[in-house]
Amino acid sequence: MATTDNGELDFEGSAEQLTSNGSTRSFGSEAVTLDSDGTDTSGEKEVDKYGFTGGAQQYPGLHAEEIPTEVLRHREAKWLEMLNSWDKWMAKKHRKVKERCQKGIPPSLRGRAWLYLTGGKVKEEQNRGKFEELDSQPGDPKWVDVIERDLHRQFPFHEMFSARGGHGQQDLFRVLKAYTLHRPEEGYCQAQAPVAAVLLMHMPAEDAFWVLVQICEKYLPGYYSTGLEAIQLDGEILHALLRRVSPMAHRHLKQHKLEPILYMTEWFMCAFSRTLPWASVLRVWDMFLCEGVKILFRVGLVLLKCMLGTQEKVKTCPGLYETMERFRAIPPHYMQESYLVQETIELSISGKDIEKEHLAQLRRWKETHGDLHYRSPPRMHGAKAVMAAEPPARQDLRQRPTIIVESPSEVDDARDTRKARRRKHKKSVLPPQEVSKTPPPQEMDKTPPLLGVPSPLLKPVSMHASKESVSSAEHDTYM
Repeated sequence: MATTDNGELDFEGSAEQLTSNGSTRSFGSEAVTLDSDGTDTSGEKEVDKYGFTGGAQQYPGLHAEEIPTEVLRHREAKWLEMLNSWDKWMAKKHRKVKERCQKGIPPSLRGRAWLYLTGGKVKEEQNRGKFEELDSQPGDPKWVDVIERDLHRQFPFHEMFSARGGHGQQDLFRVLKAYTLHRPEEGYCQAQAPVAAVLLMHMPAEDAFWVLVQICEKYLPGYYSTGLEAIQLDGEILHALLRRVSPMAHRHLKQHKLEPILYMTEWFMCAFSRTLPWASVLRVWDMFLCEGVKILFRVGLVLLKCMLGTQEKVKTCPGLYETMERFRAIPPHYMQESYLVQETIELSISGKDIEKEHLAQLRRWKETHGDLHYRSPPRMHGAKAVMAAEPPARQDLRQRPTIIVESPSEVDDARDTRKARRRKHKKSVLPPQEVSKTPPPQEMDKTPPLLGVPSPLLKPVSMHASKESVSSAEHDTYM
Protein backbone atom coordinates (compact mmCIF):
# COMPACT_ATOMS: atom_id res chain seq x y z
CA MET A 1 0.00 0.00 0.00
CA ALA A 2 1.60 3.25 -1.16
CA THR A 3 0.67 6.92 -1.08
CA THR A 4 -0.10 8.65 -4.38
CA ASP A 5 0.85 12.18 -5.35
CA ASN A 6 -2.52 13.58 -4.33
CA GLY A 7 -2.30 12.15 -0.82
CA GLU A 8 -4.56 9.15 -1.38
CA LEU A 9 -3.54 5.62 -0.57
CA ASP A 10 -2.83 3.22 -3.42
CA PHE A 11 -4.39 -0.16 -2.73
CA GLU A 12 -3.14 -1.82 -5.89
CA GLY A 13 0.04 -3.19 -4.42
CA SER A 14 -1.79 -4.98 -1.61
CA ALA A 15 -3.97 -6.98 -3.97
CA GLU A 16 -2.24 -7.49 -7.28
CA GLN A 17 1.15 -7.46 -8.98
CA LEU A 18 1.92 -7.12 -12.68
CA THR A 19 4.72 -8.92 -14.41
CA SER A 20 7.03 -7.01 -16.69
CA ASN A 21 4.86 -7.66 -19.74
CA GLY A 22 1.61 -7.10 -17.84
CA SER A 23 0.14 -10.43 -18.90
CA THR A 24 -0.46 -12.08 -15.54
CA ARG A 25 -2.28 -10.93 -12.42
CA SER A 26 -1.29 -12.56 -9.15
CA PHE A 27 -3.69 -12.63 -6.21
CA GLY A 28 -2.22 -14.42 -3.24
CA SER A 29 -1.28 -17.90 -4.38
CA GLU A 30 -3.53 -17.81 -7.46
CA ALA A 31 -2.43 -16.75 -10.95
CA VAL A 32 -4.69 -15.84 -13.84
CA THR A 33 -3.52 -15.61 -17.43
CA LEU A 34 -5.08 -12.78 -19.44
CA ASP A 35 -5.41 -12.24 -23.14
CA SER A 36 -4.86 -8.91 -24.88
CA ASP A 37 -8.33 -7.73 -23.78
CA GLY A 38 -7.68 -8.55 -20.14
CA THR A 39 -10.02 -11.57 -20.16
CA ASP A 40 -9.31 -14.69 -18.12
CA THR A 41 -8.08 -17.42 -20.51
CA SER A 42 -7.22 -20.04 -17.93
CA GLY A 43 -10.38 -22.01 -18.71
CA GLU A 44 -13.83 -22.31 -17.22
CA LYS A 45 -13.95 -22.82 -13.47
CA GLU A 46 -16.78 -23.75 -11.20
CA VAL A 47 -18.50 -20.73 -9.69
CA ASP A 48 -19.37 -20.87 -5.99
CA LYS A 49 -22.64 -19.67 -4.51
CA TYR A 50 -21.27 -16.14 -4.15
CA GLY A 51 -20.24 -15.89 -7.81
CA PHE A 52 -16.50 -16.42 -7.28
CA THR A 53 -14.25 -18.80 -9.16
CA GLY A 54 -11.56 -18.75 -6.46
CA GLY A 55 -8.78 -16.35 -5.58
CA ALA A 56 -7.54 -14.16 -2.80
CA GLN A 57 -10.52 -14.57 -0.50
CA GLN A 58 -10.88 -18.34 -0.67
CA TYR A 59 -9.26 -20.04 2.29
CA PRO A 60 -8.54 -23.79 2.43
CA GLY A 61 -10.39 -25.48 5.24
CA LEU A 62 -12.88 -22.65 5.73
CA HIS A 63 -16.44 -23.33 4.72
CA ALA A 64 -19.42 -20.98 4.81
CA GLU A 65 -22.04 -21.74 7.42
CA GLU A 66 -24.82 -23.86 5.92
CA ILE A 67 -28.30 -22.85 7.04
CA PRO A 68 -31.07 -25.47 6.75
CA THR A 69 -33.58 -24.60 4.04
CA GLU A 70 -36.54 -24.50 6.41
CA VAL A 71 -34.69 -22.10 8.73
CA LEU A 72 -33.75 -19.89 5.79
CA ARG A 73 -37.35 -19.76 4.53
CA HIS A 74 -38.54 -18.89 8.02
CA ARG A 75 -36.04 -16.02 8.21
CA GLU A 76 -37.09 -14.80 4.76
CA ALA A 77 -40.71 -14.62 5.90
CA LYS A 78 -39.69 -12.58 8.96
CA TRP A 79 -37.60 -10.20 6.85
CA LEU A 80 -40.41 -9.73 4.32
CA GLU A 81 -42.71 -8.80 7.16
CA MET A 82 -40.18 -6.26 8.45
CA LEU A 83 -39.45 -4.74 5.05
CA ASN A 84 -43.15 -4.30 4.32
CA SER A 85 -43.51 -2.20 7.51
CA TRP A 86 -39.98 -0.91 7.79
CA ASP A 87 -40.65 2.44 9.45
CA LYS A 88 -42.69 0.82 12.23
CA TRP A 89 -40.12 -1.88 12.91
CA MET A 90 -37.28 0.63 13.07
CA ALA A 91 -39.23 2.92 15.37
CA LYS A 92 -40.59 0.31 17.78
CA LYS A 93 -38.61 -2.91 17.35
CA HIS A 94 -35.11 -1.84 16.39
CA ARG A 95 -33.55 -4.31 18.81
CA LYS A 96 -35.21 -7.17 16.93
CA VAL A 97 -33.95 -5.78 13.60
CA LYS A 98 -30.43 -5.67 15.05
CA GLU A 99 -30.66 -9.25 16.32
CA ARG A 100 -31.79 -10.47 12.90
CA CYS A 101 -28.93 -8.63 11.21
CA GLN A 102 -26.51 -10.31 13.60
CA LYS A 103 -27.94 -13.72 12.62
CA GLY A 104 -27.38 -12.83 8.97
CA ILE A 105 -29.75 -11.38 6.39
CA PRO A 106 -31.17 -14.02 4.00
CA PRO A 107 -29.21 -13.87 0.70
CA SER A 108 -32.39 -13.38 -1.38
CA LEU A 109 -33.24 -10.20 0.56
CA ARG A 110 -29.79 -8.86 1.40
CA GLY A 111 -29.74 -6.19 -1.30
CA ARG A 112 -33.16 -4.84 -0.40
CA ALA A 113 -32.34 -4.93 3.32
CA TRP A 114 -29.09 -2.98 2.82
CA LEU A 115 -30.99 -0.41 0.76
CA TYR A 116 -33.47 0.10 3.61
CA LEU A 117 -30.95 -0.06 6.47
CA THR A 118 -28.76 2.70 5.04
CA GLY A 119 -31.65 4.98 4.16
CA GLY A 120 -30.72 4.59 0.49
CA LYS A 121 -34.31 3.74 -0.37
CA VAL A 122 -35.57 7.02 1.09
CA LYS A 123 -32.77 8.99 -0.56
CA GLU A 124 -33.55 7.42 -3.92
CA GLU A 125 -37.27 8.20 -3.70
CA GLN A 126 -36.60 11.78 -2.63
CA ASN A 127 -34.24 12.23 -5.61
CA ARG A 128 -36.11 10.32 -8.29
CA GLY A 129 -34.36 10.75 -11.64
CA LYS A 130 -31.16 12.12 -10.09
CA PHE A 131 -29.06 9.05 -10.88
CA GLU A 132 -30.22 8.99 -14.51
CA GLU A 133 -29.28 12.66 -14.78
CA LEU A 134 -25.79 12.04 -13.38
CA ASP A 135 -25.40 8.88 -15.46
CA SER A 136 -26.08 10.81 -18.67
CA GLN A 137 -23.29 13.33 -18.01
CA PRO A 138 -19.76 12.70 -19.31
CA GLY A 139 -17.98 13.27 -16.00
CA ASP A 140 -14.70 14.96 -15.15
CA PRO A 141 -12.01 13.49 -17.49
CA LYS A 142 -9.54 13.39 -14.59
CA TRP A 143 -11.74 11.08 -12.53
CA VAL A 144 -13.06 9.12 -15.51
CA ASP A 145 -9.53 8.12 -16.46
CA VAL A 146 -8.62 6.98 -12.93
CA ILE A 147 -11.87 5.04 -12.51
CA GLU A 148 -11.44 3.24 -15.83
CA ARG A 149 -7.96 2.11 -14.82
CA ASP A 150 -9.30 0.70 -11.55
CA LEU A 151 -12.25 -1.29 -12.92
CA HIS A 152 -10.41 -4.54 -13.68
CA ARG A 153 -8.86 -4.59 -10.21
CA GLN A 154 -12.14 -5.09 -8.37
CA PHE A 155 -12.84 -8.75 -7.58
CA PRO A 156 -11.53 -10.14 -10.89
CA PHE A 157 -12.45 -13.65 -9.71
CA HIS A 158 -16.13 -12.74 -9.46
CA GLU A 159 -18.30 -13.56 -12.46
CA MET A 160 -19.68 -10.02 -12.59
CA PHE A 161 -16.30 -8.33 -12.90
CA SER A 162 -14.09 -10.90 -14.62
CA ALA A 163 -14.69 -9.67 -18.19
CA ARG A 164 -13.32 -6.36 -19.44
CA GLY A 165 -16.25 -4.19 -20.47
CA GLY A 166 -18.75 -6.65 -19.01
CA HIS A 167 -21.99 -5.50 -17.41
CA GLY A 168 -20.42 -5.56 -13.93
CA GLN A 169 -17.56 -3.26 -14.89
CA GLN A 170 -19.93 -1.01 -16.82
CA ASP A 171 -22.23 -0.60 -13.83
CA LEU A 172 -19.26 -0.06 -11.53
CA PHE A 173 -18.03 2.75 -13.78
CA ARG A 174 -21.50 4.31 -13.85
CA VAL A 175 -21.84 4.29 -10.06
CA LEU A 176 -18.36 5.68 -9.37
CA LYS A 177 -18.59 8.33 -12.08
CA ALA A 178 -22.00 9.41 -10.79
CA TYR A 179 -20.56 9.84 -7.30
CA THR A 180 -17.80 12.15 -8.58
CA LEU A 181 -20.52 14.32 -10.13
CA HIS A 182 -22.65 14.12 -7.00
CA ARG A 183 -19.73 15.14 -4.77
CA PRO A 184 -17.23 16.97 -7.02
CA GLU A 185 -15.42 18.35 -3.97
CA GLU A 186 -14.50 14.77 -3.00
CA GLY A 187 -14.12 13.20 -6.43
CA TYR A 188 -13.01 9.58 -6.47
CA CYS A 189 -10.98 7.55 -4.00
CA GLN A 190 -9.64 4.13 -4.94
CA ALA A 191 -11.12 2.50 -1.82
CA GLN A 192 -14.64 3.37 -2.99
CA ALA A 193 -14.41 0.90 -5.88
CA PRO A 194 -14.52 -2.34 -3.86
CA VAL A 195 -17.32 -0.93 -1.70
CA ALA A 196 -19.38 -0.12 -4.79
CA ALA A 197 -18.55 -3.52 -6.30
CA VAL A 198 -19.90 -5.35 -3.24
CA LEU A 199 -23.11 -3.36 -3.51
CA LEU A 200 -23.48 -4.16 -7.21
CA MET A 201 -23.27 -7.86 -6.43
CA HIS A 202 -26.57 -7.44 -4.57
CA MET A 203 -28.55 -4.67 -6.24
CA PRO A 204 -29.01 -2.65 -9.46
CA ALA A 205 -26.75 0.31 -10.24
CA GLU A 206 -29.15 3.03 -9.09
CA ASP A 207 -29.72 1.37 -5.72
CA ALA A 208 -25.98 0.77 -5.33
CA PHE A 209 -25.28 4.44 -6.03
CA TRP A 210 -27.58 5.66 -3.26
CA VAL A 211 -26.28 3.13 -0.75
CA LEU A 212 -22.73 4.24 -1.62
CA VAL A 213 -23.80 7.85 -1.04
CA GLN A 214 -25.15 6.95 2.39
CA ILE A 215 -22.03 5.00 3.36
CA CYS A 216 -19.75 7.87 2.30
CA GLU A 217 -21.86 10.63 3.84
CA LYS A 218 -23.44 9.03 6.91
CA TYR A 219 -21.48 5.93 7.96
CA LEU A 220 -17.91 6.90 7.02
CA PRO A 221 -17.94 10.67 6.41
CA GLY A 222 -14.58 12.09 5.39
CA TYR A 223 -13.00 8.69 4.73
CA TYR A 224 -12.65 9.28 1.00
CA SER A 225 -11.74 12.96 1.02
CA THR A 226 -8.33 14.32 0.04
CA GLY A 227 -5.79 13.91 2.81
CA LEU A 228 -7.67 11.04 4.49
CA GLU A 229 -7.77 12.88 7.81
CA ALA A 230 -10.87 11.03 9.01
CA ILE A 231 -9.31 7.59 8.56
CA GLN A 232 -6.16 8.75 10.34
CA LEU A 233 -8.25 9.93 13.29
CA ASP A 234 -10.08 6.61 13.41
CA GLY A 235 -6.73 4.83 13.37
CA GLU A 236 -5.75 6.66 16.55
CA ILE A 237 -9.14 5.83 18.06
CA LEU A 238 -8.61 2.14 17.24
CA HIS A 239 -5.16 2.21 18.81
CA ALA A 240 -6.52 3.85 21.98
CA LEU A 241 -9.39 1.34 22.29
CA LEU A 242 -6.93 -1.53 21.82
CA ARG A 243 -5.35 -0.66 25.18
CA ARG A 244 -8.64 -1.58 26.84
CA VAL A 245 -9.28 -4.71 24.74
CA SER A 246 -5.74 -6.14 24.61
CA PRO A 247 -2.98 -4.36 26.54
CA MET A 248 -0.47 -6.89 25.20
CA ALA A 249 -1.23 -6.09 21.54
CA HIS A 250 -1.31 -2.35 22.29
CA ARG A 251 2.09 -2.46 23.97
CA HIS A 252 3.64 -4.46 21.12
CA LEU A 253 2.43 -2.03 18.42
CA LYS A 254 3.54 0.98 20.44
CA GLN A 255 6.95 -0.55 21.11
CA HIS A 256 7.61 -1.07 17.42
CA LYS A 257 6.09 2.30 16.45
CA LEU A 258 3.65 0.62 14.10
CA GLU A 259 1.28 3.41 13.08
CA PRO A 260 -2.41 2.36 12.79
CA ILE A 261 -2.72 3.78 9.28
CA LEU A 262 -0.23 1.16 8.06
CA TYR A 263 -2.47 -1.80 8.89
CA MET A 264 -6.06 -0.59 9.36
CA THR A 265 -6.60 1.70 6.38
CA GLU A 266 -7.68 -0.99 3.94
CA TRP A 267 -9.71 -2.73 6.65
CA PHE A 268 -11.83 0.31 7.38
CA MET A 269 -11.96 2.11 4.04
CA CYS A 270 -13.02 -1.07 2.22
CA ALA A 271 -15.14 -2.29 5.17
CA PHE A 272 -13.08 -5.52 5.26
CA SER A 273 -14.32 -6.47 1.79
CA ARG A 274 -10.72 -7.17 0.63
CA THR A 275 -9.60 -8.88 3.83
CA LEU A 276 -12.05 -11.51 5.07
CA PRO A 277 -13.47 -14.71 3.57
CA TRP A 278 -16.60 -13.80 1.64
CA ALA A 279 -19.07 -15.40 4.04
CA SER A 280 -17.55 -13.28 6.82
CA VAL A 281 -17.59 -10.14 4.65
CA LEU A 282 -21.34 -10.43 4.15
CA ARG A 283 -22.04 -11.03 7.84
CA VAL A 284 -19.85 -8.06 8.84
CA TRP A 285 -21.65 -5.85 6.32
CA ASP A 286 -25.07 -6.94 7.64
CA MET A 287 -24.06 -5.74 11.10
CA PHE A 288 -22.11 -2.69 9.89
CA LEU A 289 -25.02 -1.27 7.88
CA CYS A 290 -27.35 -1.85 10.84
CA GLU A 291 -25.16 -0.71 13.74
CA GLY A 292 -22.64 1.60 12.11
CA VAL A 293 -18.87 2.05 12.25
CA LYS A 294 -18.54 0.47 15.70
CA ILE A 295 -18.73 -2.90 13.92
CA LEU A 296 -15.60 -2.07 11.92
CA PHE A 297 -13.83 -1.08 15.12
CA ARG A 298 -14.91 -4.28 16.85
CA VAL A 299 -13.79 -6.50 13.97
CA GLY A 300 -10.42 -4.73 13.85
CA LEU A 301 -9.97 -5.07 17.61
CA VAL A 302 -10.90 -8.77 17.53
CA LEU A 303 -8.32 -9.44 14.80
CA LEU A 304 -5.58 -7.50 16.62
CA LYS A 305 -6.31 -9.32 19.86
CA CYS A 306 -6.31 -12.70 18.12
CA MET A 307 -2.98 -12.05 16.39
CA LEU A 308 -1.08 -10.29 19.19
CA GLY A 309 -3.06 -10.88 22.36
CA THR A 310 -0.71 -13.25 24.19
CA GLN A 311 2.99 -13.41 25.02
CA GLU A 312 3.43 -16.49 22.83
CA LYS A 313 1.91 -14.75 19.80
CA VAL A 314 3.99 -11.62 20.33
CA LYS A 315 7.18 -13.73 20.37
CA THR A 316 6.44 -14.90 16.84
CA CYS A 317 6.50 -11.23 15.68
CA PRO A 318 9.75 -9.87 17.14
CA GLY A 319 9.97 -6.87 14.83
CA LEU A 320 8.06 -4.46 12.63
CA TYR A 321 8.50 -6.54 9.49
CA GLU A 322 7.23 -9.77 11.08
CA THR A 323 4.23 -7.98 12.55
CA MET A 324 3.25 -6.49 9.20
CA GLU A 325 3.61 -9.90 7.58
CA ARG A 326 1.22 -11.31 10.20
CA PHE A 327 -1.31 -8.61 9.31
CA ARG A 328 -0.99 -9.48 5.62
CA ALA A 329 -1.60 -13.16 6.30
CA ILE A 330 -4.14 -13.34 9.11
CA PRO A 331 -4.59 -16.97 10.24
CA PRO A 332 -7.82 -18.15 8.57
CA HIS A 333 -9.45 -19.58 11.69
CA TYR A 334 -9.58 -16.08 13.22
CA MET A 335 -11.63 -14.92 10.24
CA GLN A 336 -14.02 -17.87 10.18
CA GLU A 337 -17.61 -16.65 9.93
CA SER A 338 -19.18 -18.00 13.14
CA TYR A 339 -16.12 -17.29 15.29
CA LEU A 340 -15.53 -13.74 14.05
CA VAL A 341 -19.20 -12.74 14.23
CA GLN A 342 -19.61 -14.07 17.77
CA GLU A 343 -16.45 -12.36 18.99
CA THR A 344 -17.56 -9.11 17.35
CA ILE A 345 -20.99 -9.21 18.97
CA GLU A 346 -19.56 -9.94 22.42
CA LEU A 347 -16.93 -7.18 22.37
CA SER A 348 -18.19 -4.36 24.56
CA ILE A 349 -17.29 -1.32 22.47
CA SER A 350 -20.20 1.06 21.88
CA GLY A 351 -20.80 4.04 19.67
CA LYS A 352 -20.51 6.25 22.74
CA ASP A 353 -17.07 4.83 23.49
CA ILE A 354 -15.98 5.67 19.97
CA GLU A 355 -17.35 9.21 20.08
CA LYS A 356 -15.75 9.86 23.47
CA GLU A 357 -12.38 8.75 22.14
CA HIS A 358 -13.00 10.70 18.93
CA LEU A 359 -13.25 13.95 20.87
CA ALA A 360 -10.04 13.14 22.75
CA GLN A 361 -8.15 12.35 19.53
CA LEU A 362 -9.54 15.44 17.84
CA ARG A 363 -8.08 17.62 20.61
CA ARG A 364 -4.70 15.94 20.19
CA TRP A 365 -4.88 16.34 16.42
CA LYS A 366 -5.43 20.09 16.76
CA GLU A 367 -2.47 20.35 19.13
CA THR A 368 -0.13 18.58 16.71
CA HIS A 369 -1.60 19.30 13.25
CA GLY A 370 -3.92 22.26 13.70
CA ASP A 371 -7.50 22.35 12.41
CA LEU A 372 -8.76 19.69 10.04
CA HIS A 373 -8.62 20.71 6.40
CA TYR A 374 -11.80 18.83 5.57
CA ARG A 375 -14.88 19.22 7.72
CA SER A 376 -17.07 16.17 7.25
CA PRO A 377 -20.69 15.93 8.40
CA PRO A 378 -21.28 14.21 11.75
CA ARG A 379 -21.02 10.44 11.69
CA MET A 380 -24.23 8.49 12.25
CA HIS A 381 -23.95 5.27 14.17
CA GLY A 382 -26.18 2.90 12.28
CA ALA A 383 -29.56 2.61 10.64
CA LYS A 384 -31.57 3.94 13.57
CA ALA A 385 -29.57 7.17 13.68
CA VAL A 386 -29.87 7.58 9.90
CA MET A 387 -33.63 7.16 10.01
CA ALA A 388 -33.96 9.54 12.96
CA ALA A 389 -32.06 12.19 10.99
CA GLU A 390 -34.20 11.71 7.88
CA PRO A 391 -37.57 10.20 8.84
CA PRO A 392 -39.13 8.51 5.81
CA ALA A 393 -42.56 9.42 4.55
CA ARG A 394 -44.89 6.56 3.62
CA GLN A 395 -44.36 7.12 -0.09
CA ASP A 396 -40.58 6.87 0.37
CA LEU A 397 -40.91 3.21 1.34
CA ARG A 398 -43.65 2.18 -1.08
CA GLN A 399 -43.23 -0.93 -3.15
CA ARG A 400 -43.48 -0.98 -6.93
CA PRO A 401 -43.10 -4.62 -7.93
CA THR A 402 -42.67 -5.28 -11.63
CA ILE A 403 -43.65 -8.96 -11.56
CA ILE A 404 -46.67 -10.09 -9.58
CA VAL A 405 -47.68 -13.65 -8.82
CA GLU A 406 -51.35 -14.06 -7.99
CA SER A 407 -52.04 -15.83 -4.74
CA PRO A 408 -53.67 -19.31 -5.03
CA SER A 409 -57.06 -17.98 -3.89
CA GLU A 410 -57.02 -15.28 -6.56
CA VAL A 411 -56.10 -17.81 -9.25
CA ASP A 412 -58.97 -20.09 -8.16
CA ASP A 413 -61.45 -17.19 -8.14
CA ALA A 414 -60.42 -16.14 -11.62
CA ARG A 415 -60.67 -19.71 -12.93
CA ASP A 416 -64.17 -20.14 -11.44
CA THR A 417 -65.33 -16.86 -12.98
CA ARG A 418 -64.08 -17.89 -16.43
CA LYS A 419 -65.80 -21.28 -16.17
CA ALA A 420 -69.09 -19.66 -15.16
CA ARG A 421 -68.97 -17.31 -18.12
CA ARG A 422 -68.24 -20.17 -20.54
CA ARG A 423 -71.22 -22.13 -19.22
CA LYS A 424 -73.40 -19.08 -19.59
CA HIS A 425 -72.16 -18.62 -23.16
CA LYS A 426 -72.99 -22.23 -24.08
CA LYS A 427 -76.53 -21.88 -22.79
CA SER A 428 -77.10 -18.77 -24.89
CA VAL A 429 -76.23 -20.66 -28.14
CA LEU A 430 -79.21 -23.08 -28.47
CA PRO A 431 -79.65 -25.87 -31.12
CA PRO A 432 -81.87 -25.13 -34.24
CA GLN A 433 -84.87 -27.23 -33.10
CA GLU A 434 -85.22 -25.12 -29.99
CA VAL A 435 -85.13 -21.75 -31.71
CA SER A 436 -88.85 -21.31 -31.21
CA LYS A 437 -88.38 -21.63 -27.47
CA THR A 438 -85.79 -18.93 -27.25
CA PRO A 439 -86.80 -15.79 -25.44
CA PRO A 440 -87.20 -12.47 -27.26
CA PRO A 441 -83.92 -10.80 -28.31
CA GLN A 442 -84.26 -8.14 -25.65
CA GLU A 443 -84.21 -10.82 -22.94
CA MET A 444 -81.08 -12.55 -24.22
CA ASP A 445 -77.61 -11.92 -22.83
CA LYS A 446 -75.40 -9.45 -24.58
CA THR A 447 -72.68 -10.71 -26.88
CA PRO A 448 -70.41 -13.02 -24.85
CA PRO A 449 -66.81 -12.02 -24.32
CA LEU A 450 -64.39 -12.96 -27.09
CA LEU A 451 -61.72 -15.56 -26.46
CA GLY A 452 -58.55 -13.98 -25.18
CA VAL A 453 -60.18 -10.68 -24.19
CA PRO A 454 -59.98 -10.08 -20.44
CA SER A 455 -63.31 -10.17 -18.69
CA PRO A 456 -64.36 -6.93 -16.98
CA LEU A 457 -65.08 -9.01 -13.91
CA LEU A 458 -61.39 -9.90 -13.57
CA LYS A 459 -59.77 -6.92 -11.95
CA PRO A 460 -56.01 -6.57 -12.43
CA VAL A 461 -54.04 -7.52 -9.38
CA SER A 462 -52.87 -4.40 -7.58
CA MET A 463 -49.45 -4.20 -5.99
CA HIS A 464 -51.11 -4.59 -2.59
CA ALA A 465 -53.25 -7.55 -3.64
CA SER A 466 -50.44 -10.04 -3.31
CA LYS A 467 -47.41 -10.23 -1.08
CA GLU A 468 -45.73 -12.77 -3.34
CA SER A 469 -43.66 -10.32 -5.36
CA VAL A 470 -40.93 -12.08 -7.29
CA SER A 471 -38.83 -9.01 -7.97
CA SER A 472 -38.99 -5.27 -8.12
CA ALA A 473 -36.97 -2.38 -9.38
CA GLU A 474 -36.17 -1.54 -5.79
CA HIS A 475 -34.86 -4.89 -4.63
CA ASP A 476 -33.73 -7.01 -7.54
CA THR A 477 -30.65 -9.01 -6.66
CA TYR A 478 -27.90 -10.48 -8.74
CA MET A 479 -27.29 -13.24 -6.22
